[in-house]
Amino acid sequence: MPKPEDAQQQPTLSNTSARPQSAADTEEARLIRRMQLMMNLVMQTIAQDSSLSIDEASQMISDARTAALGMFPGKELAYDIIWRPRFQRLMRERFRIM
Repeated sequence: MPKPEDAQQQPTLSNTSARPQSAADTEEARLIRRMQLMMNLVMQTIAQDSSLSIDEASQMISDARTAALGMFPGKELAYDIIWRPRFQRLMRERFRIM
């Protein structure tokens, strides 16, 4: 039977596989989090503001796309795969668009 002290001395996977995060990785993670917050704010505003017109909501989505692509140039395909369907679904639900 192993002693409790032996369990403390054995390395864990998390200790052996962890690698230090580079400055570029940290910056990218910060930008991703910022973009997620921005997109979620736009989605919540569209979903909850009953005075918002369809044109205003469309402009907010367009502005959010421009900002996201400004943070991540050349990632139009990623935007189209991840965010466009979410915004389309939200607009259909909110404004009863077919």
